[in-house]
Amino acid sequence: MLTGADLLAKVKDLGDVSKTDLATQCGYVSKKKDGSDRVNFTAFYEALLNAKGIDLGGGAGGIGKGGRKLSYIAKVQGNGNLLIGKAYTAMLDLSPGDNFTIKLGRKQIRLIPEGSEDTED
Repeated sequence: MLTGADLLAKVKDLGDVSKTDLATQCGYVSKKKDGSDRVNFTAFYEALLNAKGIDLGGGAGGIGKGGRKLSYIAKVQGNGNLLIGKAYTAMLDLSPGDNFTIKLGRKQIRLIPEGSEDTED
């Protein structure tokens, strides 16, 4: 999939073609389960807007899937669990199975990635 200046140049080179051809020629196409092509118009138009310097704010930097801004506040759930959330783990590039050491302090919890040095005691 083309992005940035390469995307703008390709769109300009293609000239007056259909929207489907534009998105397809720029690489915004994927295969469905049945083997047919699916044109990813949303990703194409978002990349085109980003290439023109318009940021819709759809990245992981502060907005979750539902479009809400991150509050940086967590609440203990009824079952006692403390849920961090996918948007935060994505910001930290965490993967399923990553392990942490839990350090309890006075009214605080610190999560230290397993294998890293704990510099604050």
